Amino acid sequence: MTLSRTAAVAVALLVASSASADESWVFFGTYTGKDGSKGIYRSKFDSATGKLSEPELAAEMGSPSFVTIHPNNKFLYAVGEGGGKTGGPVVAFSLDAKTGKLEKLNELLSGGGGPCHISIHPKGTHAIVANYGGGSTAFYRLGEDGKLAEKIAFFQHEGMGANPARQKEPHSHCGFFTPAGNVAVSVDLGLDKVKVFALDAAKNTVTETKSDDISTPPGSGPRHIAIAPDGKFAYVCGELDSTVNVIELGEKGGKTVQSLSTLPQPVKGNSTAECILSPNGKFVYVSNRGHNSVAVFKVGEDRKLTVAGHITGDIKIPRNFNIDPSGKWMLIASQDGGKVGVWALDATTGAGKETGTTVPVSKCVCVKFVPVAK
Repeated sequence: MTLSRTAAVAVALLVASSASADESWVFFGTYTGKDGSKGIYRSKFDSATGKLSEPELAAEMGSPSFVTIHPNNKFLYAVGEGGGKTGGPVVAFSLDAKTGKLEKLNELLSGGGGPCHISIHPKGTHAIVANYGGGSTAFYRLGEDGKLAEKIAFFQHEGMGANPARQKEPHSHCGFFTPAGNVAVSVDLGLDKVKVFALDAAKNTVTETKSDDISTPPGSGPRHIAIAPDGKFAYVCGELDSTVNVIELGEKGGKTVQSLSTLPQPVKGNSTAECILSPNGKFVYVSNRGHNSVAVFKVGEDRKLTVAGHITGDIKIPRNFNIDPSGKWMLIASQDGGKVGVWALDATTGAGKETGTTVPVSKCVCVKFVPVAK
């Protein structure tokens, strides 16, 4: 049986559509310097095969150590880790989801040294930036054109933690808005706290609510947080004590209800980095720098965790990793290995199998996906 020309064209279009639905742009944040990295890099990822294209420079910028994507997939934002008291750069780019092209829109300062993390409000109206070196948090209003319109609030954190070597002063390491959008949190490694802020998006005002701040175990050094889609629980990795901490969130603040090690046995010098929740909500993953692995935890019905194993392989200092939109693959960035590798995920166990697919990216420290537009 042969197809008519019209039917053949329809089939071809269907195949092309299916192919594009399986593809994503992957943007890599890096540390720049003498080793050759020049800024933000871009590859194309095929979730049908788990293959990555050779990376190419998408935007030249000094040490864009963390990048994030606007909810509409039309804009990308990056922080340049550096700067003194006035802070490092916070940069907005337009993003063409068809071609993966980035074009710089504008730039503002972070207000504090060492901006290391940025995320966007669920409705795309505001941004929050964490300044590690400065120990502070900054908030920005975003324009409909994607530009950073203005800095609307800045908060200098105060205090110290239990570890005299690492916690003599505040060190904000990441910030997120809750799914409802009316609350923001800033995770401070130096204070052993998840600081809580109230956002009035209509008035463009932010209020610090110190009484709602959430404490993590003393000396844990909380670094990154993953908030469940319903906003009732969150998972925070402890950089200094190699733990993952379960936080039950309430209307005001929250409390730590569980703390587990991210290691099968103690590893001297290990520190955790990234903490993410799988797209299906069944697993929490935390990267170990030193043990060079990604710890896997299964989420129970009560939202508490049980240890489910470790993803291992050719990994060297996994500062950051991410799961593709299909939920089938994990891309792990080896900061000291000069590459990004692909692991196939088991939907039942959460385990990852190394595929052998790698691409070279010097000092890669951030991985973000954007579906390719038709």
